[in-house]
Amino acid sequence: MLLLQTNDVMRRFGADVLFHNMNMQIQEHGRTALVGRNGAGKTTLLKMIAGITEPDEGTITKVKDLTIGYLAQDQGLDSQNSIWTELDTVFAPLHKMEKQIHDLEQQLADLDSSNPQYQQVLSKYDSLQTTFKKQGGFEYASRMRGILHGFGFGEDSYDTPINSLSGGQKTKLALAKILLQAPGLLILDEPTNHLDMNVLSWLEDYLKSYQGALLIVSHDRYFLDKVVKDVYDLDNKTLTHYTGNYSQFVQHKQERLQAEWKHYDQQQKKIAKLEDFVNRNIVRASTTKRAQARRKQLEKMERLERPQTDDKSIHFHFHADKPSGNEVLDVEQAKVGYDNQILAGPLSFSIRKPQRVGIIGPNGIGKSTLLKSVLHKIPLISGTIKPGANLEVGYYDQEQQQLHPDKTVLEEVWDDHPEVPEKDIRSLLGSFLFVGDDVYKVVHELSGGEKARLELTKLSFKSINFLILDEPTNHLDIDSREVLENAINEFDGTVLFISHDRYFINQVATDVLVMSKDGIKHYEGNYDDYLAALAKENSNDIDTAPTTKTTVGKKSYQQSKEQQRARRKIQRQVDDLEQQMATLETKQEEVQEQMSQPDIATDIGKLTDLQKQLDELKAQSEEVEIAWTEAAEKLEEFDEQK
Repeated sequence: MLLLQTNDVMRRFGADVLFHNMNMQIQEHGRTALVGRNGAGKTTLLKMIAGITEPDEGTITKVKDLTIGYLAQDQGLDSQNSIWTELDTVFAPLHKMEKQIHDLEQQLADLDSSNPQYQQVLSKYDSLQTTFKKQGGFEYASRMRGILHGFGFGEDSYDTPINSLSGGQKTKLALAKILLQAPGLLILDEPTNHLDMNVLSWLEDYLKSYQGALLIVSHDRYFLDKVVKDVYDLDNKTLTHYTGNYSQFVQHKQERLQAEWKHYDQQQKKIAKLEDFVNRNIVRASTTKRAQARRKQLEKMERLERPQTDDKSIHFHFHADKPSGNEVLDVEQAKVGYDNQILAGPLSFSIRKPQRVGIIGPNGIGKSTLLKSVLHKIPLISGTIKPGANLEVGYYDQEQQQLHPDKTVLEEVWDDHPEVPEKDIRSLLGSFLFVGDDVYKVVHELSGGEKARLELTKLSFKSINFLILDEPTNHLDIDSREVLENAINEFDGTVLFISHDRYFINQVATDVLVMSKDGIKHYEGNYDDYLAALAKENSNDIDTAPTTKTTVGKKSYQQSKEQQRARRKIQRQVDDLEQQMATLETKQEEVQEQMSQPDIATDIGKLTDLQKQLDELKAQSEEVEIAWTEAAEKLEEFDEQK
């Protein structure tokens, strides 16, 4: 079912058109991404769809009673309430219903069953109980705990005032609250900002099973690959629709552009050939008629437009005037932190030329502090850091504090290299999309993306053989991230970087360092290789667990038999429930197939009956799934205790 549709939507800024002919469809249970360059108008379109602003032209239509939830980029909760109290406001209607149920219970206690009013009150009580259960009245507290746990908030934090939290925590809570509201269409603008990898993984799983529709803007390509099933590309001031996740979209867009260029080139060759014939033969008596026919053919021809795309990309590379030694960095038993407060350690690792090493770990663990200690900006609490010989270090600061806020873009680069002619500096800035009067913008007026490009400009100018990057993809659009990936992969020096961009890590990392409060662990390969190694470690732990347990003390033969019998019983229950789930899923597909048949699709009576049947099957599936979850948890607990 179609939930929402934009029809020829346009937005102007003065005389300029930001976008036009914007046609988008959001289907029930849709998983849709909106992608495009920074400044293309993605957030502007989202606000129109959310009903916050109106289009200059065109219309946006939606089904009756569609609830829309919109989470703006970096939008945090601002509340005097505690975490639990604020999120609990989502369920105010349920609390009101709960009070009504208790009032009715009191009335039933006060009335005699023979009283005529008793049956009326009882009927109202039963109806309210049913509604309360259907709307999740018995599960809302567990839903709150589950979502708070997913976002990394333990029970000891529930009473914490929201206004005492960091900006990143407030943003996570805003996302948690909108997930609890469960609108029919959930619109998320850059929802992965401020989330570490564990939370990202949890959010991906949660959104994949979300009951409503999703419309997402994100620069996190790994996240988009996991969650979305269709993509709208805002390119060249209009929308093009593609089916599939982000990686499939990239492939399909490339194929489409190649096909368009092929057809365009073929037509241009045909036009040139016809025009040449006309020009050579129009004045010759013997061939005039043929030339006139060719001219008419040209006039009637529907000419293809030259394929266009927003192809303004930064382009650069890193370079070194001299190579470093093979031993680039050795860290031994390092403890990092501030004012003798240890954030993490002891940390020991080595980096050799030309590794590209990515550091991952939870937010707040001290990853940026470690890089600053490597750069001698923050002293170690203990341990040693030994840099290699002939190092020329380039550093990208995610906080962008290396830029002078009151300098212009041109001054920021030229002051570091006064011997270089202005035209060469401006040429370099142009390759980072600072053109014309852009070079006279003051740094503190730049956007996060512009500051990121300016930092990269300065790095590309320096001679570097050891590149240290702290969250380099923050603020960069997807195209700029891909350019950065290419520059790193072509760089023949050594790279040490922090990133939570899993797609970026997959593209550039040769090694991954997983940092925790107590130490750091090395894995060869990229992020997916790390996940595979982690899964293998966990599998080995499970395989070796029974052997380890038996060394503590052998159980009696009778105990072992009883446990095996109990486990088999639970396993049969799990298998049976899985079979029920599969059967119910097949029945739902059969009903949906019937509903899609032309002769039934126009019969409201049959459709209503089938929808009722489908709803009953879904309700049964939910009950069986809950039972399966409980049984599977019992089986897991049994195996852990065995």
